[in-house]
Amino acid sequence: MNRSTIERLNRINREFYRATAAEFDAARQAAWPGWDRLLAEIGLPLRSVLDLGCGNGRFAVFLAARQSECFEYIGIDSNADLLARARRQAAAAPNIDARLIEADIMLAALPRLEAQLVAIFGLIHHVPGFSNRRELMAVAAKSVLPGGYLVFTAWRFYERARFRERIQPWPAGIDVEAHDYLLDWRRGEPALRYCHYVDDAEHAQLIDATGLTVIADYRADGAGRNLNRYTVLRKRAGRSEPEPAPPWPAEV
Repeated sequence: MNRSTIERLNRINREFYRATAAEFDAARQAAWPGWDRLLAEIGLPLRSVLDLGCGNGRFAVFLAARQSECFEYIGIDSNADLLARARRQAAAAPNIDARLIEADIMLAALPRLEAQLVAIFGLIHHVPGFSNRRELMAVAAKSVLPGGYLVFTAWRFYERARFRERIQPWPAGIDVEAHDYLLDWRRGEPALRYCHYVDDAEHAQLIDATGLTVIADYRADGAGRNLNRYTVLRKRAGRSEPEPAPPWPAEV
């Protein structure tokens, strides 16, 4: 996928979240059922969490309700409105030590930190280009502390008729890849979003890009309890990444 297409698809999604932040937040308050399975796989308490594409921070709230110990939570998202909502929710929980960072992973290098758990929920399908999705997984794996975990989900929307009905035609002159779709939004203000369907073959390649060990792979969420595919990976204890970390963007 060429750079101009990547930038164009990224603009579509930035505009989508700018237009729908309030409605999106209202519709995204409940925890995902698959998160309970995740905690059963990795255990509590967690000391540090890096949430890539954190949105309104509901994963932090979910964790805060399930462990009494304080934990460091770093949330990264490109939408300032959703980050403001995440900040308010984190401030209401005494056991969350939160840092919220506004950054667009498609416009700049992913900031480098380390955490016991690195989470990528509802983000992979918004990353244009297979090579960029692989790179995101590789970089995220480097952020996992030795002995820690990486979890990512792939939204399997194309398997549901109700989502296929939302597919809109691409504008002329845009060079997308296989399984790239333009979906309409049917809550509040009309809007369009770019979404990529990750099939099983690509999912395997994304796992391979991490170099980590799979400890769990399952489907959960949605009416059929299979809308998201979760993969939980672990980094072996003692593995380190010696290269220096680049500067982080400013906290917001």
